[in-house]
Amino acid sequence: MSIEWVNRAIDGLRVWGNEKGVEVDVDEVRLLCDYASDYLEVHELGDFRPGTFEELLLEIYPRKVIAPPETAPETVAAARTLIEFLVETGEIATKAAARMRATLDRIGPEMPAALADTSKFGMAKSIFSAIGADSLELGDPLPVQGATTEAVRDTATLDEDCDCPGCAPLPPVRLAPAAEIAAAVREVPLLRDAHTVAAWLADQNRTTTVRKALRVKDARLITQELGVARPALAWRLALELGLADLAGTAVVKEPGFRPLHARAQEDVLDLWVGTVEFLGEEGREVTGETLVDDAIYSLHDLLYRLQEPVPFDQVGDYLREVGDGGLVEDLPAALAALSYAGTVRLTPGGLTLTEHGQWGLREMYDELGLDAPVSADLAAGDAESLITGLLNDWSPDDVTERDVDRWLSARSPADAAAELLAAVAGAPAQVRGVAVTIVDRLGHAAEPSVRDRLSDPELRPHAIHWLSSRGLDAPPLTEDEMLWFTVDMLALALPAAEADPERFAENMGASGPPPEVIEDLWRVEHPDLVAVLELLGQTLPDDMAAKAARKAAFKARSRGIR
Repeated sequence: MSIEWVNRAIDGLRVWGNEKGVEVDVDEVRLLCDYASDYLEVHELGDFRPGTFEELLLEIYPRKVIAPPETAPETVAAARTLIEFLVETGEIATKAAARMRATLDRIGPEMPAALADTSKFGMAKSIFSAIGADSLELGDPLPVQGATTEAVRDTATLDEDCDCPGCAPLPPVRLAPAAEIAAAVREVPLLRDAHTVAAWLADQNRTTTVRKALRVKDARLITQELGVARPALAWRLALELGLADLAGTAVVKEPGFRPLHARAQEDVLDLWVGTVEFLGEEGREVTGETLVDDAIYSLHDLLYRLQEPVPFDQVGDYLREVGDGGLVEDLPAALAALSYAGTVRLTPGGLTLTEHGQWGLREMYDELGLDAPVSADLAAGDAESLITGLLNDWSPDDVTERDVDRWLSARSPADAAAELLAAVAGAPAQVRGVAVTIVDRLGHAAEPSVRDRLSDPELRPHAIHWLSSRGLDAPPLTEDEMLWFTVDMLALALPAAEADPERFAENMGASGPPPEVIEDLWRVEHPDLVAVLELLGQTLPDDMAAKAARKAAFKARSRGIR
């Protein structure tokens, strides 16, 4: 964000450039100054040092700025112009300027590689790169607050090939039932307080200022007598939602006013959509100067797209990257305000949307004419639909857990097991693993259906394990079946292992197969055998076990298994 000293510096740079006949890339220099101020404790022009430029160009830019490597010379040139300005205006000494030029000579050739190094990308840069953004400096990452529905719809339809984040397709989301959303909305503190304040002001025959603001005395009384912590904000929302109106400056309740808990479901949901829109449009009212307007909109959109918690230490970085509106002064206070408003939840894993926050955003997107798809209800389909949905769904674990529970509750254990296992006969290991994992939740009543699968070569080892683990009569696993079962179970872990190899290695170190078992796996007829052995060879912490896996992979490939 641009602060006062940066604005003064840029104004001075423009004047200097005109006087000297020097072409100045003002935007690039401003970005250098902004990032130096935000991350490197540069509070005035004289604070620049040779090391400042090294950190900016090789650490901050690669982490923050989405720019192709070939743009590096432009940034280096802007840095050189800034150095000339600093020395000619007396901000730095001649010797310091010489050291800065030498630093740029040394690091300039390294900057393209740094910009291309994905391991250096910060969270927001990685997210936007993944959805095809060319630059975070292209403009607002989301539809501008106050834009008409027609304008947004035009953007969505005319810019179908656009790569900017605001035009990227919204992911399908899972929505809780409307009754659950309405129940949660009735517990939102800000919305309840808006009803409380509207009713109190009208019942007490209170008036507002000529600018429709709450009087200071009334605000104090509302806090003292009603326990409303933020009466001015609650009043602004009440007025926005039409819970109260003004006759001159006198407050009157809406016709047929009802408390939030007494309102019909449809009415509650309509009020909630209005509340979500209010939060994006009135950021200064919600969080003071800490988080304003388009920053709130952008933060909500990020959480909607990710559908998983964002660590708190990365939220501030993201907000500083989304544009000049992303003002962040006191982030904890801003997030607490949004939590009070009901859209976000503070969890041990970071910041995430509430279910009603997600629902409200999706309704708002839909009203703006954006394509905001909803995932199918997994519990309403057959076993194949359930398994496919679980493999492809982005929903949080607690949501998918509820889907599985609801799907199982509609069937007897025997019918559920029969349907699940039949759906994955001959399927790949990962598909089979989903069904086996769900069947593993079932009790003894599922025995007949599981036992029926003893004749299926691929499901037989899983069926034997299910039966024996419950103390039921089961044939013993042969050595070949045991080896096949080992490979199949490891194949289930391939996606998770590729995503987090360190955690996989830790788990394998604690409970993985011993070297003597790994050595024999090369004989197994399994389509994922080589992939499993290569993964073990790369990740097992025990050198002997890793060597055994690499040797077994070589033997498997020699047999023609790929």
